[in-house]
Amino acid sequence: MKVLVLNSGSSSIKYQLFDMPSQKLLFKGMIEQIGEKASKIKNHEQGIILILKKIQNIQAVGHRVVQGGERFQKPCLINKQVIKRIGSYCKIAPLHNPANLSGILACLKFMKGIPQVAVFDTAFHQTIPDFAYLYGLPYKFYNNLGIRKYGFHGTSHEYVTKEAAKILNKPLNKVSLITCHLGNGCSITAVENGKSVDTSMGFTPLEGLLMGTRCGDLDPAIVTYLQRRMNFSPERIDQLLNKESGLLGISGISNDMRRIRKAAKNGNSRARLAIKIFIYRIRKYIGAYLTILGKIDALVFTAGIGENQSQIRKNICFQLFDNLKKKPKVLVITTNEELMIAKQTFSLLSQMKTRLTER
Repeated sequence: MKVLVLNSGSSSIKYQLFDMPSQKLLFKGMIEQIGEKASKIKNHEQGIILILKKIQNIQAVGHRVVQGGERFQKPCLINKQVIKRIGSYCKIAPLHNPANLSGILACLKFMKGIPQVAVFDTAFHQTIPDFAYLYGLPYKFYNNLGIRKYGFHGTSHEYVTKEAAKILNKPLNKVSLITCHLGNGCSITAVENGKSVDTSMGFTPLEGLLMGTRCGDLDPAIVTYLQRRMNFSPERIDQLLNKESGLLGISGISNDMRRIRKAAKNGNSRARLAIKIFIYRIRKYIGAYLTILGKIDALVFTAGIGENQSQIRKNICFQLFDNLKKKPKVLVITTNEELMIAKQTFSLLSQMKTRLTER
């Protein structure tokens, strides 16, 4: 089965074509600057048309959808009801879900009869217990507005969890890990018996670690202080916390760890500080999750920084497990969210075909 995997962003579409179940990558590409003034591609529909000119004989499409709320705990076949529900989550994921939905609607328009599957970033974290996902707000805000920790990067955390179980030669339901997805966006997940029981990102991808341009954990009173003192609008606050903070904000140089490390080696004090804060936050979360889990089989690093910055990994792990009788393994696993989406798309459609045959 030829499975096209699409990751539709606000101004881009990343795509890969897999042959399943062999998992062979047949084609990959990216369309950028969608809707920008200088671009000939004005919307996602035009982007999808361009992709379909390059790729033929597609038999299924797997879509990355960032926010699936509490409704979607696993991949599902896209229909009118699913589209409506994904649209309803645009309120709590305004930067991601509208773009994901644009890609879905464009595919439905130009690929009639081809099954479309939604795979949700939040699904892997739906096993987090209520005492871990609820905030200390009046309960009505959860009940009425759905305000809770959802967690993100779930497809990546799930992929490396399954790969780690293979490496450790343990059944998935017996493996406990702390998985660190460290890229421009960063998150850490506590995995107990193969399931997510806590994660650093929250109601949005802003919570948790210091990231490329996101601030991570923050005293919420800072928001109201800035509104009063600086007369910042909600939109300005959102821009500040999501686009101007993190490694970029502290270093004043870049959100790219490679550039920051180079500046730090050349004596830039703010670059050094940004790295120290980045490492400190990660070590703090790992310590917290060790307390929750009791013991782990492995600490897993993945994504751009996690996979490629060996000195950062070394500094994170320095004396980290010295008090443990049995030290966990430290694994570096290349994440492959696109392959995970292809596998889940193929698995769902195969199960549906089997059920129809049995009838």
